[in-house]
Amino acid sequence: MKKGKHSKGRSHSAKGESFMQGVLSLMVAQVLIKLLGLVYKWYLTNRPGFGDEGNAIYSAGFSIYALLLTLSSTGVPNAVSKLVSEHTAKGDYRGAHRIFKISLATFAIIGLIGTLILFIGAGYISKVWLAIPEAEITLVALSPAIFFVAIISVFRGYFNGRENMKATANSQTLEQLAKTIFTILVVEVIAICSKVDTRLMAAGANLATTLATVASFLYLYMYYKVRRADLGKEIVSSVNFPTKSIIGTVKSILMVSIPMSLSSILTSINRNIDSMTVKRGLQSFLTEGEALKQYGILSGKVDTLVSLPLSFNIAFATALVPAIASAKTKGDMQTANKRVSFSLLVTMLIGLPCMVGMMIFARTNIKLVISKCKSRSIYFPSKRFNYNIYST
Repeated sequence: MKKGKHSKGRSHSAKGESFMQGVLSLMVAQVLIKLLGLVYKWYLTNRPGFGDEGNAIYSAGFSIYALLLTLSSTGVPNAVSKLVSEHTAKGDYRGAHRIFKISLATFAIIGLIGTLILFIGAGYISKVWLAIPEAEITLVALSPAIFFVAIISVFRGYFNGRENMKATANSQTLEQLAKTIFTILVVEVIAICSKVDTRLMAAGANLATTLATVASFLYLYMYYKVRRADLGKEIVSSVNFPTKSIIGTVKSILMVSIPMSLSSILTSINRNIDSMTVKRGLQSFLTEGEALKQYGILSGKVDTLVSLPLSFNIAFATALVPAIASAKTKGDMQTANKRVSFSLLVTMLIGLPCMVGMMIFARTNIKLVISKCKSRSIYFPSKRFNYNIYST
């Protein structure tokens, strides 16, 4: 009996180490992702011929892509992670792998539909919804990425559910590194070939996103393929567990993923509202070109900096889902509560100083993504308002 208790205690200790290792690996990956994001954003903002106008075209196309991406993949990793973790906690590796296979087929179809919608409707969306016709080609360039990201999300969810955060962290870092490199290379090549055509350069920047998702998918597929033999041994040893029908499994996945996606969907809708209304509103007082540049400042500079502190929160959220699901399946609510409390505490200790820093050092922060600033005056029909903005 003593031996059994000792073994159980050691299992919980190992789980705790696994949780913290997962959080740290994801946190490091998220910080690297945000820093690499600043690198290519800085490059695009200060690249002659791109600047705020290019950022506006780039971001307008990206906001529509992000909405379809949210509908097809956000919430998927956590949903798959939760369900896989529940099965593996019981030793049902066959059921966990079955969820992975059904999820892969389901979201591949959903991702393909999203890709076709964006590809076919690019012209209508850019001209009618966004009122930025230049964004049409950027939407076309982004459309294949929806399919690949939907599949990537399932792979990440499967490995997260098995408490292997390394696969997710490495794939995310690789994806952002590839995006940074491809963005600079593709935009430079297009700038040379097109004699600095801002519209084509913005499309090239978004094409880099598609290429990066393909690189991430290939990494995850190879990571899975290398470990398939070990996974097969676990599946063979997993017997005498009940199985749901395919329809029942799909319903379970959707019932978990949809609620998890709601907050991300609302955030994405909010950004799309900005992309549809900000430029239109500014055009009442500014020229079309100037309105486009001002929207580029909002989407290309401000949004980039504001999203930086969220990287820490994402790391905890990703690691918490399988950890809590596993603990609940085993009836260990004490461990689940401790992990939630610890994650909330650390998130607040990091988030509050970031909030204060953003408020106090706003001027300094914005200089991170621009090379120079200059004062500019805007004339409204009845009054003259002077204000200082940062512009390249």
